[in-house]
Amino acid sequence: MNINEIKSGLAKLLRRIHTAGWVGVALLFVAGIVFWGGFNTAMELTNTESFCISCHEMRDNVYVEYRDTIHASNRSGVRATCPDCHVPREWSYKIVRKIQASNELLHKALGSIDTPEKFNAKRLQLAQNEWARMKRTDSRECRNCHNFESFDYAEQNRRSAKAHQAGLNAGQTCIDCHKGIAHRLPNVEQAVGAEKGGAAPEVFHPPPLVSGESKGK
Repeated sequence: MNINEIKSGLAKLLRRIHTAGWVGVALLFVAGIVFWGGFNTAMELTNTESFCISCHEMRDNVYVEYRDTIHASNRSGVRATCPDCHVPREWSYKIVRKIQASNELLHKALGSIDTPEKFNAKRLQLAQNEWARMKRTDSRECRNCHNFESFDYAEQNRRSAKAHQAGLNAGQTCIDCHKGIAHRLPNVEQAVGAEKGGAAPEVFHPPPLVSGESKGK
């Protein structure tokens, strides 16, 4: 084999490697699209009301309560379903929320709230966890549909308009006052008779913030 044949052979090999490289890149690109499509599809399927109530813990408890609220049925037909209120729309926040929600699989396996009695026994704790989350995020999911800056106070009744303007000026967020709008409230401890194991009244209607306080506090 002479030098020319060797050079020719090397040239053919390099062309094949070059072609294979581009083929590999194309295959990786297609595989990436397929993976992303599948991942995004799975993400959206777990972000629907039907998925949320596919377990009886949600279907037989909070969903029953939700169906009787204005968020489920109203004159305009605009609904706010489970993920609208409990799952962020922004991708980065949504991923974090989904990872946090994996904890629910553990409690599903443990049967932590698999009966109405168990659920009601933990209602206060579950509610406070969600209130705290919404407080930290400045009621982010509420603001997907409701926004202080877009309120037409002339269209609101006098009491609502006054409360909303006071809340805005005090730096409060939606969840400070609007608890129990989609699910039944936990018991309230009123210091009358036997202890109910409920929340203090100020938990439901906290006083306005004073100067220097943070609404995420």
